[in-house]
Amino acid sequence: MALVKSSIACLLAIFLFSSSHGRTIHQQDTSKLPKIQWDELNPRAVGFVKDYLEIHETRLTNMKVWGQPYFIMIESVLNRYHLPPSLKYLAVIESDLKSTALSSAGAVGPWQFMPGTAKDLGLIVTATRDDRMDLYKSTHAAAKFLSRLYEQLGDWLLVVAAYNGGPARVESIIASKKSRDFWMIQQHLPAESRNHVKKFIATHYIFERNGSETTGIKKQDEKLPALTLEELASTDTISITGRYASQVITKNLAIDLVQFNKWNPEFDKKVATENYPIRLPKEKINLFNQKRNQIAQESILLIMQQNSDAGEGFPEPVKLPAPVRNMKSVKKRG
Repeated sequence: MALVKSSIACLLAIFLFSSSHGRTIHQQDTSKLPKIQWDELNPRAVGFVKDYLEIHETRLTNMKVWGQPYFIMIESVLNRYHLPPSLKYLAVIESDLKSTALSSAGAVGPWQFMPGTAKDLGLIVTATRDDRMDLYKSTHAAAKFLSRLYEQLGDWLLVVAAYNGGPARVESIIASKKSRDFWMIQQHLPAESRNHVKKFIATHYIFERNGSETTGIKKQDEKLPALTLEELASTDTISITGRYASQVITKNLAIDLVQFNKWNPEFDKKVATENYPIRLPKEKINLFNQKRNQIAQESILLIMQQNSDAGEGFPEPVKLPAPVRNMKSVKKRG
């Protein structure tokens, strides 16, 4: 029941946010955005990303504002499955976050599932009910599907390609070319799948201005994002430890979650086990101290809820079937 209430609360937050902001957001000023880190982008993707940026940057920058409550919900689900939060951009290129999105092949919802795959992942698809259109439930299904694909393929770019065209084709090409390097085998993939990966990379760079493990940057090679002089001057750190959640902190302090994660890398992972120098805007530090107990209590409730739900995937009445043993037979697009 608590999970159902949580889902309803999230949906209500989305409705209220959209109602109060959707009609007032027109075009965001893209001239003040940080520069994209072109030097870390694979050279074979630069041309595509630049073209995509020219066409879609304004639209996607606007989505970063109006889509914030959707992204918060998606990230919270991905976190339960220990998946990179940047996988939320897959829903952007699949559907523009539209629950009513319908492809010519019959894929439906923000994650664009075909009926068979949706049912295999525990979603209900009938004449009167279609869980593919439910952001919360379909995101759980997508997370399970992405987890299985990564376990099978071991590379996020290949996962994005397989999400589009099915894992069987990708595995066949891997076996034929004896390579798991997307850039080495891309020309042997269908053009749609190949471009799907590049759209994902481009969208990631438009939103984040840099890459991550899901765009091909290895974790061990990643560098902490450098803060500007303005950011250093306008923020300060205080040391905390305990059961805090970034989602709760940013909600209570009205801070952008992406910006918070830039200032506080791996916050959710590290704060529970070590003293963490949390970086906040200077004008928010007093507010954080005033609301610290409330934030801690809400964080504990959220973490308990996530832990209790880890085995189920999404609330009743949806039931997950036994895991699919042969992923080669599972294709998102039927």
